[in-house]
Amino acid sequence: MHKIKCIHTGDLHLGLKFKNINFDSEFAHKRRLEIWETFSNIIERCKETSSDLLLISGDLFEDKYCTVNDIRKIESKFKEIANTKVVIIAGNHDPLNSKSIYNLGNWSENVYIIREDKVCKIEFDDINTVIWGLSWSKKEEKNQLLDEVSIEDSNKINILLAHGDIFNKNSEYLPIDKEKLIRSGFNYVALGHIHKHQFITDKIAYCGSPEPLDFGEIGEHGIIEGEISLDHTNMNFRSISKRKLIVKDIVIDECMNYDDIIQSIIECVSDENKKNSICKITVKGIRDKDVKIDDYIKDNIKKYFDYIEIIDETNPNYDIEEIYKKNADNIIGFFIKEIEKEGLDDEINKEALYYGLDVLLSEKVKL
Repeated sequence: MHKIKCIHTGDLHLGLKFKNINFDSEFAHKRRLEIWETFSNIIERCKETSSDLLLISGDLFEDKYCTVNDIRKIESKFKEIANTKVVIIAGNHDPLNSKSIYNLGNWSENVYIIREDKVCKIEFDDINTVIWGLSWSKKEEKNQLLDEVSIEDSNKINILLAHGDIFNKNSEYLPIDKEKLIRSGFNYVALGHIHKHQFITDKIAYCGSPEPLDFGEIGEHGIIEGEISLDHTNMNFRSISKRKLIVKDIVIDECMNYDDIIQSIIECVSDENKKNSICKITVKGIRDKDVKIDDYIKDNIKKYFDYIEIIDETNPNYDIEEIYKKNADNIIGFFIKEIEKEGLDDEINKEALYYGLDVLLSEKVKL
């Protein structure tokens, strides 16, 4: 039985500036280079597996930041895999229209860009395969453009590329009806847009982003690869990301001093992961009122991690009643009474009280 070897990727977002993460400029530059390295590794994987197809399900790059030089680098990589057919659709971050930088590419003969914003097909007789797909031409798409799509010839391997949202029928990002897609008869559906890899069925999958791009993208990242024939689809996830995201909470108490807190943060991530991960640690609990989650703590842990972000959600162990007694006739006492009127059962009010007292007491506000 004839079968084809296939690699499915997408959502690389080459050129991304990481504006939604608090990276300093040096680390943001480092991450951009790492994403390019991962793109190169995908090309190498095509060579290793002698893939017939490299499917790219949208958002190959960030059109806002992608340059002509970037396009030249992408072209060069695709030329390295001349025996692999590269099929690309555009997503909402790299829409294909008259102003698209895709139009400036000198693409090699093995690169096939689906330029229509309605479903169309490319037939590859030499591998008995039909690739269906559509590209984005704008930043939003509320219409269910895939509702009527179905295969025409069941004697050929049929693959669909789409960049959209199968989880929300009211999405502004190409809503997809899951049940209709299952009934459409494709041997494989290569989805993009959702950055977490997941199989909807054994024949429908989101590849996810090859690299985690923000702190909401925990878990493994990579590509989907395997073989497809007329009667069997065997596609599997393969992890390839250079880094993983680690998001953790730690809880401290009022007995802990600065060194205790520093040690707790260091120990919450394994030594193995400290240097190949991007870490976000939220510190919770009650701290001694004279201990702050400040630059002293942050500076003392940076040397153990490639990148770490510390979020302070602690509250000081203030004796509210005692503070009020000492400050009943000044702005601190007035502030306490006003917050208490709103109700300290409400977590937001409680957070406001602690935050306000932190500021007022640290500044030694007096009337």
